[in-house]
Amino acid sequence: MRLFLSSYRFGADPAALLRVTGPAGPIAVIANAGDAWPAHARQSAVISEFGPLRALGFEPVEVDLRDHFGAPESLRARLSDFGAVWVRGGNTFVLRAQLARSGGDAVLIELVRSGALAYAGYSAGACVVTPTLRGVEFSDDPAEVEPTCGIPPQWDGLGLVDFTIVPHSGGSPLDDGGSDRAVEYLTRNGIEFRALTDDEAIVVNTADGTGTSRC
Repeated sequence: MRLFLSSYRFGADPAALLRVTGPAGPIAVIANAGDAWPAHARQSAVISEFGPLRALGFEPVEVDLRDHFGAPESLRARLSDFGAVWVRGGNTFVLRAQLARSGGDAVLIELVRSGALAYAGYSAGACVVTPTLRGVEFSDDPAEVEPTCGIPPQWDGLGLVDFTIVPHSGGSPLDDGGSDRAVEYLTRNGIEFRALTDDEAIVVNTADGTGTSRC
């Protein structure tokens, strides 16, 4: 299993991403954490991911979960064209709901655990792979889910790691105070977590025996 989980994009060491994905090539970009945003803002968010990824040598292509609602096999087939997926930030609860509606939650768990796909994500893209989304509500609004996705918010993550992630810690300009509240909540409730600054990332690479590391 290969994971790159960051607070903001590549953190301070873009080379860590390449150690997870292997040589840069085609990469699927999932931007559905932005589905509650106006269409022009969401499109700008997608485009904003492409430049930095191309600068590292990747060939980014958006894979929109909305094209695969109720059709997990079509999503699995689409993702088979890629060796890695890049999941951008936004609203974690919206992303989780869209993964559920498309069957992308089960598909990603299968492909990532089997080693067929490297998973890289930041902010919401990192939070969604944890066991629980409790604490995320201090930064992301669960009330955006029902109007956007037509289903109630889900509070379970994909469980690819056994701890929760708190992004934008340490005085990030992207933090609205939610990270400190999340840390307080998680500590009080005995939930294991990792708080990340925008320079930090967590790398999981069981394929080469290095396990989990922070960079």
